Amino acid sequence: MEQLYKNPRTLLRMREGPLGACVDDLGRQLGEEGYVRTSACYALQLMADLGRWIARRKVMAGQLTPEHLKRYLEYRSRHRHRRSGDGAIVRRLLKILQEKGIVAAAAPTERSAAQRLEEEFQLYLQQERRLASATVVDYLAFAKRFLAHCFADGEVRLDCLRAVDVVGFVQREAARYHPKRSKLMTTALRSFLQYARYRDLISLDLRSSVPTVASWSMASLPRALSSDEVQRLLAHCDRHTAVGRRNWAILLLLARLGLRGGEVVGLALDDLNWDAGELCIRASGGNSDRLPIPDDVGAALADYLRHSRPVCSSRRVFVRTRAPHRGFASSVAICSIVRRALERAGLNPAHKGAHLLRHSVATQMLRKGASLAEIGELLRHRSQQTTMIYAKVDLDLLRPLALPWPGGAQ
Repeated sequence: MEQLYKNPRTLLRMREGPLGACVDDLGRQLGEEGYVRTSACYALQLMADLGRWIARRKVMAGQLTPEHLKRYLEYRSRHRHRRSGDGAIVRRLLKILQEKGIVAAAAPTERSAAQRLEEEFQLYLQQERRLASATVVDYLAFAKRFLAHCFADGEVRLDCLRAVDVVGFVQREAARYHPKRSKLMTTALRSFLQYARYRDLISLDLRSSVPTVASWSMASLPRALSSDEVQRLLAHCDRHTAVGRRNWAILLLLARLGLRGGEVVGLALDDLNWDAGELCIRASGGNSDRLPIPDDVGAALADYLRHSRPVCSSRRVFVRTRAPHRGFASSVAICSIVRRALERAGLNPAHKGAHLLRHSVATQMLRKGASLAEIGELLRHRSQQTTMIYAKVDLDLLRPLALPWPGGAQ
């Protein structure tokens, strides 16, 4: 706080205000999360304004409720210049007051039967199935949609479910999704119905009633960039800024090791073994894989960690450059980095996500003579069938296998 306000009287006035108990905690939080001085001062001034507002209404700090904060934000919209982040600041204040015991924690709201079932299903996926967090999120989202479709009135009666309900849901949802997404939806639905049978919530095993979505494996070619296009992509990365150096390290991990977007997001400082020159990739079910760190990737990571990574408490390797300094929420951020890099390089492939570079790694390895087993080992495929898709991209090797066209026509 002394770094934010040089005048001791200003600090004394703020600490003696109605919300003075929050001042130092709020200032410390903002500093730890990397907020610049102007943003931190704005939040503290908003807190002081809220203190004056409740004082005029003779509301004690211990009596603050979410309803008071809602009315204050409405007042601020009418009589002050309200910013988009004001709501987050007052919610942070309320949380500090609750943690200090000044305001009683909000009583938990009564959960519906559907919400309780969803939470139990989530625990089953996490603890019994040991699925990856991204898979749990997807499965849970489809389970919620299924329950909302079948029990719109709010009363959940799984024992009343019939095959026609399952088929109707799949037919309706499949029309909205890409075939691959539809396949994920049916897999999630089978998992939920398996859980319901395991819990004896339904008497019939309805998994067999889930229709199969037509999406043939090996039916498409993996989209990839050529070696020259990958170099062009990397050459257009701006390495003169902190953001550019971070993105350079991310792109190299994708282009050299073929990491998935979610693996880059989840990479932690403890996963980097500099002595052995390895990095550890955490997989679902508690499994892990170790990959060698190429020289250029290691140099990019070291440069970012030494000179460009913000000082923060997060153990993630890659964090936001703007406050709050924390890890990316999902792989969507990695896909956005790849998409912007493609735009800078003037490349316009059909697919622009992080998986594009993963496919490019496999394709270039195959064209340089690597075996499918070696590709599968680098990409950490659990099944050889997953790697077989790359057997179709080497057209020079496949061309002699093609039968001549009838009649000799070209």
